[in-house]
Amino acid sequence: MTLRRPLPSFATLLALTTTIAFAAASRPNVILIVTDDQGYGDMACHGNPWLRTPNLDRLHAEGVCLKNYHVDPLCTPTRAALMTGRYSTRVGAWAVTEGRQLLDARETTMGDVFAASGYRTAMFGKWHLGDTFPFAPQYRGFQEVVCHKAGGVGEIGNPPGENYFDPTYFRNGRPEKFSAYCTDIWFDETLRFIGRAAEQKPFFVYLPLNAMHGPHTVAENYSARFLAQGIPEERAKFFGQIENFDENLGRLTTALRERNLERDTIVIFMGDNGTAAGTDGRIPADGFNAGMRGKKGMVYEGGHRVAGLVRWPERLVTGRTVAQLTSLRDWLPTLIALCGLTPPAGVAFDGADITPLLTGAAKDWPERTMFVDRQADRLEQWRPGAKQGATPQFAVLTERWRLVNGELYDIRVDPGQTSNVAAFHPEVALRLHAAYVDWFADVTAHRGAYTRFLLGAGQENPTTFTVRDWHPTVGRVIWEPRHLADDTLFPNGFWAVEITRPGRYEIRLARFPTDAPRLMGANEARLKIGDAEAHLAIAPTDAAANFTLNLPAGPALLTTWLKDASSGRERGAYHVSVRWLGP
Repeated sequence: MTLRRPLPSFATLLALTTTIAFAAASRPNVILIVTDDQGYGDMACHGNPWLRTPNLDRLHAEGVCLKNYHVDPLCTPTRAALMTGRYSTRVGAWAVTEGRQLLDARETTMGDVFAASGYRTAMFGKWHLGDTFPFAPQYRGFQEVVCHKAGGVGEIGNPPGENYFDPTYFRNGRPEKFSAYCTDIWFDETLRFIGRAAEQKPFFVYLPLNAMHGPHTVAENYSARFLAQGIPEERAKFFGQIENFDENLGRLTTALRERNLERDTIVIFMGDNGTAAGTDGRIPADGFNAGMRGKKGMVYEGGHRVAGLVRWPERLVTGRTVAQLTSLRDWLPTLIALCGLTPPAGVAFDGADITPLLTGAAKDWPERTMFVDRQADRLEQWRPGAKQGATPQFAVLTERWRLVNGELYDIRVDPGQTSNVAAFHPEVALRLHAAYVDWFADVTAHRGAYTRFLLGAGQENPTTFTVRDWHPTVGRVIWEPRHLADDTLFPNGFWAVEITRPGRYEIRLARFPTDAPRLMGANEARLKIGDAEAHLAIAPTDAAANFTLNLPAGPALLTTWLKDASSGRERGAYHVSVRWLGP
């Protein structure tokens, strides 16, 4: 991947001069909180008429509020951009499944930067950037990790039967049973980590919650009052998840104060995309969306403008509001400046150091243009001017304008994006679309190169992956465990892999996970990996098919087939394990 090395901008030079004193001071602790599917309007301080969020409201009142703060419209892209300070399409993780949720191993993460600068680092919650070496968080700069796998608790890749209560999570890659509600667990782990008074290093905690993602599950006492008001059940549970989170945020704030850590700890809060259940995304909305159009998954404002709050009593003035355009990609360069971290060599950030905006030192902040898009697995479907019939899902953002899928909105006078004014300002629409075309060419310079699973690596052997991870060729990926047993589904796809060392490999194909094995109902299994092909007659009562092959090192595509004994049709193996046996 070619790294861009632009000349320092005005904003960068201003930030450098502003933050010299910060870098010279003792380094603060950092806690970065990301809630899942909680939109801008899903908090009381942003006008929600039903929610009670006193601790979020306090963070809003006592910190700096980014009023024009933008992320990506889906889970994985936001996490990839946040961790790298770069556009998600540039770093290989622009979709939530289909092998496009893997963050390129060559990218430097926020965890890497803090760890290299002497911080204790931890990550608790939802990673969603890959679960195997070298993608999992314990390989990306985080020294202590407790997380679930895949994109959500209960999805394929996690232990079967899991839900939000009493789950099995993974501590540094090893399964561990917990006895509590998911959000409570993530905060328990955070409090335990920051409470180690004997460890004097400053700490960085990345706390990306899986709530308020569906299934919307929470203890009844949190949803009961919403149900009593006639709020639909799913939204009542969604609101209950938010109020449970707010209680936990209060626990964290109290612990920081009691341990004399509050003044010198930077606490950042943000959502990962627009609301999932707080509104239907229309104008006028069912629910509350702070007057915005769109929700999770959409490139209208409500899909990517979220809350951005930061509190640091030692340095930042209480109650400041930043109206300028900012994004999640700004946090890594900003934290490098605020914390005096060593910048990663040769990395060009797409974000900017916004310290001058946070402190009020920016007197003439330059105009910025940002881009939001929702990519498919196959980039060519969305390439500007493509003839596949798909509609590009993109938005170009400036301080005044939003170009959304070719529609133009003056966001200052039309924040609800109700009046398309492209016909009245054609020159603006053309200019912004040209900027998008140039940007797309830049971030896809890799031309959709695969991010590959590593097979036979010494750090992790065997390597396991699932149907969620393949690039589909027949049908679509499946991610819900209930679909594993659906005899009417016959999807298939391939995994992009890199065989790290030559030798003998055992490849195990199965329809169901090893911790809940079931009969596959197949009478033949076959596979193709690179130039090697093999097939095996099996019995419908078998739970797996095992192959042993000699494979050369290098990149390859792995495709599997299980022939259904009843219909004769073929589906791919949903669970695959590859073990290096030796030379």
